[in-house]
Amino acid sequence: MSTEDPGTHGVRGDDDRAVDLSEDFVVLPEQTSDDTDRGWGERPGGNDDWLLAERPPHWD
Repeated sequence: MSTEDPGTHGVRGDDDRAVDLSEDFVVLPEQTSDDTDRGWGERPGGNDDWLLAERPPHWD
């Protein structure tokens, strides 16, 4: 008596698949297009210098 499912005879399962694990293999990008200044509707460049210069006195 066999415990193997007769409908899967000769069919390879997921464990038998070859998986490409090279460095060029990308699952998800580092940054999506909507996670950029343009994606948020902002102009490139930002205003970080102005924000740092306008810190309240108690932040020093």
